[in-house]
Amino acid sequence: MNTNSSAATEPAVTSSGSVFGAPCWVSLMTRDLDASQDFYASVLGWTFRPARLGDEFSVALSEGRPVAGLGALAGPLQVAVAWTPYFAVENANQTASRIRERSGTVAVGPVALSIGRGALAADREGAVFGIWEGRLMSGWEVWRAANPAWLRLVTRDAFEAAIFYGEVFDWACGRPGCVDVEYAQEEVVLRSAGHVVARLNSGALEAAPDPAIRPRWQVHFPVRDVDACVEAAVRNGGAVPDHTPGRVATLRDPDGGLFTVTARVAAV
Repeated sequence: MNTNSSAATEPAVTSSGSVFGAPCWVSLMTRDLDASQDFYASVLGWTFRPARLGDEFSVALSEGRPVAGLGALAGPLQVAVAWTPYFAVENANQTASRIRERSGTVAVGPVALSIGRGALAADREGAVFGIWEGRLMSGWEVWRAANPAWLRLVTRDAFEAAIFYGEVFDWACGRPGCVDVEYAQEEVVLRSAGHVVARLNSGALEAAPDPAIRPRWQVHFPVRDVDACVEAAVRNGGAVPDHTPGRVATLRDPDGGLFTVTARVAAV
């Protein structure tokens, strides 16, 4: 985190409107919250505290810092268990309309919660993401700077996807707080206040039977020891769809949620 005097005088980011278009959180909705907490505690060393959204939600902590959210799926809600990135927006209704106008899908919401409004959506290729209008986590700037979770969209055409998301979220619009977009080495790189917060890559197969290679937002968690996480995942009922020893692994939790662990030296 930047601790120079100029940064110290900047006002804290407290609302989604201040950083519109930036990833602002990652969350897992699971069928068994207690079992999921046990799994991620064993694999990633997380601890948990209650979230402001209620008893069915918790915040995962790594070395005392917030990393991600976990929530319990309501019984009748038939959705896949998946890690989902949320993007900050100024107006959830307006953003939902933009998604639909550009042939995306809004599956749930926008719905009102105690501290804001959110919705679940999918882009034209089927990659699922969320939008959030309202209060951000306390000390959110630390979360962005520390990168305890970062995102990679693997899609059919990264540049086409960048146009979709850019129009939905006002990326690179020039207004204060907007996300900057850079094209480098055949990928799209997103920056918020100078921090790399996501990358967009081509190469996913739209109709692939394996969900790991269909268009999706990958949630990456930097860790000290990738191989130890792999061993812990298998020991605790998870699976390992892909693993490059010492560097990166795609893991599946017992409930089906896919996530990626990346060696900290290679993260983002």
